[in-house]
Amino acid sequence: MASGVQMAVAALAEPVVPVRRSWIGLLFAANLGLFTASFTPVQVLLPLQIAGLGISGKEAALGWVTGAAAVCSIIAAPLSGMLSDRTRPRLFGRVFGRRHVWTLGGCLTAAIGLAWLGQAPTLLAVGAGWCVAQIGLNAMQASLSAAVPDRVPVPQRGFVSGWVGMPQALGLVLGAVLVTAIFSGVSTGYAVLAVVLVLLGVPFALATPDDPIERAQVVRPTWRIDVRGNPDFAWAWGTRFLVLLGNALGTLYLLYFLTDRVKVTDPEGGLLILILLYTVGMVVTAVFFGRLSDRTGRRKIFVIWSGVVMAAAALILAIRPTWPAAIVAALLLGLGFGIYLAVDTALITQVLPAASDRAKDLGVINIASSAPQVLGPAISAPLVTHLGGYSTLFGVTAAVMLLGSVLVTRIRSVD
Repeated sequence: MASGVQMAVAALAEPVVPVRRSWIGLLFAANLGLFTASFTPVQVLLPLQIAGLGISGKEAALGWVTGAAAVCSIIAAPLSGMLSDRTRPRLFGRVFGRRHVWTLGGCLTAAIGLAWLGQAPTLLAVGAGWCVAQIGLNAMQASLSAAVPDRVPVPQRGFVSGWVGMPQALGLVLGAVLVTAIFSGVSTGYAVLAVVLVLLGVPFALATPDDPIERAQVVRPTWRIDVRGNPDFAWAWGTRFLVLLGNALGTLYLLYFLTDRVKVTDPEGGLLILILLYTVGMVVTAVFFGRLSDRTGRRKIFVIWSGVVMAAAALILAIRPTWPAAIVAALLLGLGFGIYLAVDTALITQVLPAASDRAKDLGVINIASSAPQVLGPAISAPLVTHLGGYSTLFGVTAAVMLLGSVLVTRIRSVD
């Protein structure tokens, strides 16, 4: 009985024991599966699938599909997080932890959505399938995101966040290689992503501890966040929203940019090269600067400089929309984004309002990742088609990213 009480207390306590490499490795794998399934359709499969439907206005159609799914994400992320904070699953009279059931449920829901996408014959069916997948992926992400503040002590969070952040680039590389170089066909690509998601996501839920909470610790569900009492949380949200809005503006139409503006001979192969360079840059910086941030105890300066680097990458594309410039920009964007994800993720875990609502609050933070997928198409489509083309698009991208990174200076409780 005493051990059960200790586990319940541990669920809400600030962690002090460093996590082991095996735990980090399993969380890395789960996030790799998550982001492989999240990003590969947006960058590769959905553009190809929509173009193959033979409808006019492929840019607008892609924007509609990604925008509708992002709306689902905006709802699913905080809702599943709030439920995760309060879940007390029972089996054979034993109460289990509150996170892993959501990791498993979200993983299986997303896999079903991806399998559905592979058979979708119309634009409406494509949109519905991607919405189902996004609901599952956001439920899974809500529980996985909470694992860091649940179990990782603050002095280790930059390092762990670097490893957790890398799958956002590596997942796209893995997915792109799988669906372009190893397996052919849109339908097969979606099936492969579903299998990868399950194989990489399930082990973390089955092989790592998940502390339960006592009934008395379950607080009343609420959507409300005391912004006045937690201004740093609000500024952290704004920083992430603007930086990721810039990322959405700059990456959504990359395949079409290579096809219609740069006019490379093999746009799909060119996109894969850019993704690989982006990943190299991210891998080089994420863990190194995450650890450096832990050692110095400083977060904000790294976020600011990451924004400067990413803005420079976007400006290169705005000024010189050529293949050599795209290569340089992809590498720079990866370098900057690696620093940003590692350090900003650690920073966010330090400004969460309440331990009892970690997953819900991180779900609200995840809205800052999902909302740009709604606004990105709405902003970028008219920029490309009516307001100056891709040069204007990448110029706006640079400005938004820079503004977002500078907002981090308004945070007071973290250096």
